[in-house]
Amino acid sequence: MSEFWSTWVILLIVVNLGIALFLFLWGPRVDVPTQPDGTSGHVWAHGVLREGVRRLPKWWIVMSALLFVVGFSYLALYPGFGAFNGVLDWTSHGELARAQAANAQLQTPLRDRLRGKSIEAIATDPEALRVGQMLFIDNCAACHGRDGHGSHALGAPDLTDSDWLYGDDGKSILSSIEDGRRGAMPAFAASLSDDDIANLAQYVASLSGNTYDSLRVQLGRRLFSTCAACHGADGKGNQTIGAPNLTDRIWLYGGNLADIAETIRHGRNGVMPAWRNRLGDENASLVAAWVYAQSHPAAAAAK
Repeated sequence: MSEFWSTWVILLIVVNLGIALFLFLWGPRVDVPTQPDGTSGHVWAHGVLREGVRRLPKWWIVMSALLFVVGFSYLALYPGFGAFNGVLDWTSHGELARAQAANAQLQTPLRDRLRGKSIEAIATDPEALRVGQMLFIDNCAACHGRDGHGSHALGAPDLTDSDWLYGDDGKSILSSIEDGRRGAMPAFAASLSDDDIANLAQYVASLSGNTYDSLRVQLGRRLFSTCAACHGADGKGNQTIGAPNLTDRIWLYGGNLADIAETIRHGRNGVMPAWRNRLGDENASLVAAWVYAQSHPAAAAAK
């Protein structure tokens, strides 16, 4: 804290506490003029209501005095009075460091036990999965949801199903977490008419068993050659480049005709950020193991 802000904080505290303490000490002793009936003379409602004058109750005075003692003691023991760190020299950074050190010590046996193991092997350890789940909630739930079910609005994949853009083995999942992924579906609005896009959307929908207009499906089939370079002639996708499988009923941005047409017309640009620097290799492996276990429950249960 700079000297200016330290002085400003000290000034605010001294003024506010000083005024409060003055009023506390002066209030019980001030002599308020009263009428013979013990009221102040202020009346309302044509004299029906009159303002009485009473001394402050002792319990209120005692409680207020104790609160002043607590307030001054806190400022003496802990940071709060400008740049003064307090007699105990306590800081939130120090408290965090101590908590992190204690947590790391508790996790040392787990990390030693799992070091060098594959993601598939880590996924069979219940304690590792509990830690991995907490790390996932802290770092990944904002996009993928607390339970990993993803979000069509964000284009965040469902991590609990069997459909994977870049592979579902442990190494592929860990690579996605540590290095991130960048998907790019080009926009075809400039090269295809609205009618062509509608026909192509019908054909893409038919690949997963949804046929709406057989004529449009046939017309869209001729246009799919443009898409086959990435998605394959059969529409089953390509995990090497992260091209989705179009023949299942799992959709990254929604699978109705409007969503499919929107994807074709304007394209999609999904980004999975890299988490290597934030998580580190060990924590990333724990997250990868939990993600692996969600889509491979049988394998994760095997010991």
